[in-house]
Amino acid sequence: MSTKPTTTDLEWTDVDQRAVDTARVLAADAVQKVGNGHPGTAMSLAPAAYTLFQKVMRHDPADADWVGRDRFVLSAGHSSLTLYIQLYLAGFGLELDDLKAFRTWGSKTPGHPEYGHTTGVETTTGPLGQGVANAVGMAMAARYERGLFDPEAAPGTSPFDHFVYAIAGDGCLQEGISSEASSLAGHQKLGNLVLLWDDNHISIEGDTETAVSEDTCKRYEAYGWHVQRVAAKPDGDLDHEAIYNAIEAAKKVTDKPSFIAMRSIIAWPAPNAQNTEAAHGSALGDDEVAATKRVLGFDPEKSFDVSDEVIAHTRKARDRGAEAKAAWEKSFQEWRSANPERAAEFDRINAGELPEGWEEKLPAFETGKAVATRAASGKVLQALGPVIPELWGGSADLAGSNNTTIDKTSSFLPEGNTLPEADPYGRTIHFGIREHSMAAEMNGIALHGHTRIYGGTFLTFSDYMRNAVRLSALMHLPVTYVWTHDSIGLGEDGPTHQPVEHIASLRAIPGLNVVRPADANETAIAWREVLRRGKKDYGKSAPHGLVLTRQGVPTYDANESAVKGGYVLVEASKETPELILIATGSEVQLAVEARETLEAEGVATRVVSMPCVEWFEEQDQGYRESVLPSAVRARVAVEAGIGLTWHKYVGDAGRIVSLEHYGASADGKVLFKEFGFTAENVAATARESLAAAQR
Repeated sequence: MSTKPTTTDLEWTDVDQRAVDTARVLAADAVQKVGNGHPGTAMSLAPAAYTLFQKVMRHDPADADWVGRDRFVLSAGHSSLTLYIQLYLAGFGLELDDLKAFRTWGSKTPGHPEYGHTTGVETTTGPLGQGVANAVGMAMAARYERGLFDPEAAPGTSPFDHFVYAIAGDGCLQEGISSEASSLAGHQKLGNLVLLWDDNHISIEGDTETAVSEDTCKRYEAYGWHVQRVAAKPDGDLDHEAIYNAIEAAKKVTDKPSFIAMRSIIAWPAPNAQNTEAAHGSALGDDEVAATKRVLGFDPEKSFDVSDEVIAHTRKARDRGAEAKAAWEKSFQEWRSANPERAAEFDRINAGELPEGWEEKLPAFETGKAVATRAASGKVLQALGPVIPELWGGSADLAGSNNTTIDKTSSFLPEGNTLPEADPYGRTIHFGIREHSMAAEMNGIALHGHTRIYGGTFLTFSDYMRNAVRLSALMHLPVTYVWTHDSIGLGEDGPTHQPVEHIASLRAIPGLNVVRPADANETAIAWREVLRRGKKDYGKSAPHGLVLTRQGVPTYDANESAVKGGYVLVEASKETPELILIATGSEVQLAVEARETLEAEGVATRVVSMPCVEWFEEQDQGYRESVLPSAVRARVAVEAGIGLTWHKYVGDAGRIVSLEHYGASADGKVLFKEFGFTAENVAATARESLAAAQR
């Protein structure tokens, strides 16, 4: 571990120092004004954040989405002022009034950074550790992007080379997700990733000695990171020059991600609040804010005091950004001229378009043949892989079960890996047994842009992923989760692996589309629709969860209405049905069989396949009424999980065939029979609903 980085030339004037101190008093003032927030970390981190935004990062405040920019992730999202103040100083669009409106209704400065809400915010952070994994995903995506467009370029010479910087706190590194992500980053040798750790020894409950005693730097060395520790100045303030030198040293290490430990004092230089847990999450108080301003040479009677000299100096970031972008554009145009075919591919992908004719490559499955939907999904991926180069992904060490291997000959692994399929620009990602970080890394990959990402595991393990899945929905990110082994049908592994509450629980996440196809052809249509919707367009795109069977299910004729989320799979014998059976996934076959019995009894029965409730709810009232006419009160919903979703669809006379308890260890067919998932029971339940509707 390096503790004394090589000295480099850093231009740092009195105005730079005044700007750092201005950031500190702005943080104190913003929290004091609203009466709540996290001032201490923003105060102590000001030298590091300022150094990154003003002295290190390649960005253009006039074009926050510039392709060639470096990325910045504030994993310690509670310290959102750390980021907001730098966006204000550099001229990304925030102004002093926005800082004054911190944490208030309708402001551009919410309590935690929100992607799509505030210009310059690269990802939504708040749940600790998520940002670390987002940054790892961004670094992975940057490497894959380079492989798509400029793989032969020497290191550091491509217009697609850039760095990902992240700031994490003690809480981020205590959360298990950061350990998962950091382990993968070391294994992947992500030399384009620099993580700065705010080692301030303070958490909400006080000194971190209450909970942590490990040597974090040695832990990161064990992960395979390049590790440096920078000491504070004698007075306890962060040393901006040491931080700058450490970052420059980190950028030169191209075969390892870099970890920089910064020993800070929270709320420095507040005379009484510094190094206290109170400074973490509470306003300092008027007296302490005034005392801090005196220490820093500010007028204690003034709030939000920013001198013209400081703002004129920091807004020069716009000029530097324009120069950096112009230099990059020159390099980019040279690349375009030398690589016209790749440039055309870049333009297509950058526009969010898919290749012409890609839909023709989708497989069609033979009617009547039993095929597991997980197997059908795998066939789709293998068919689309050769024609959609930006589509990539993998599994949390379950690829053989999830059928998520898009190319067995090409694994996303760094140079030096001994496996024969290893390729730094490979198609198949081996996330390892790290579901939580996999989901957050997928978010980072989607946020980075220019690729389409999917990742798989068993449905029951979606619980490990839930917080990251929620964030993908909150950010409207087009990530695709492939969740297989979707019910008690998986069989002998037993109740620990058999999902019961998961489908309904996932449907409860606003903005997540849960798709449970009935058969192989619905699976292919679902994949097509997911990819059509996959353009990263904030507010319009969305994450999708494909919920797939382990066991074979009958294949029906392909029906394009599946993209509407719910449709009539088999019509009743009469123009107006007397009964409607609604089902998803492997239970659709039970509804179809039950219909035959009921029709033989003279009951006109319609079967509705409902692969995606969310897509169905997008349709207009007229379409929904045509599928589920309100006049037909006799209804049965069938799904091998808890019935929470279906009450609104079956109504007062309806019935639900569901599973309201855990499963058991036995053959899947036995479990379906024992727990009432049979055509006979569906038909019997339908008769109950018919009787209720006639009362």
